[in-house]
Amino acid sequence: MSDAAVSYAALILADSEIEITSDKLLTLTKAAGASVEQIWADVFAKALEGKDLKELLFSFAASAPTAGAATGAAAASGASEAAAAEEEKAEEAKEESDDDMGFGLFD
Repeated sequence: MSDAAVSYAALILADSEIEITSDKLLTLTKAAGASVEQIWADVFAKALEGKDLKELLFSFAASAPTAGAATGAAAASGASEAAAAEEEKAEEAKEESDDDMGFGLFD
């Protein structure tokens, strides 16, 4: 929960075009009634230091459909490969069955 509260606080600060610092993150989370440890605010502030959070989000959102299309094509390719592998395993299981030889493992 604390990481989500700090994330939302960082988004609020970025949207208001206010510098993201650990003190400001803690102030916002405290005002929202969330209990956040100092370390989380420090980590988020350090990670976002000198970065434009809005730009990061917009660049990620702009590239997401392209990545999604590539992932979809890869998934379709992977699905056909998986089906072929499963069919091959089924054939191997038929060929290697102990029942066909007239004895089983515990006979």
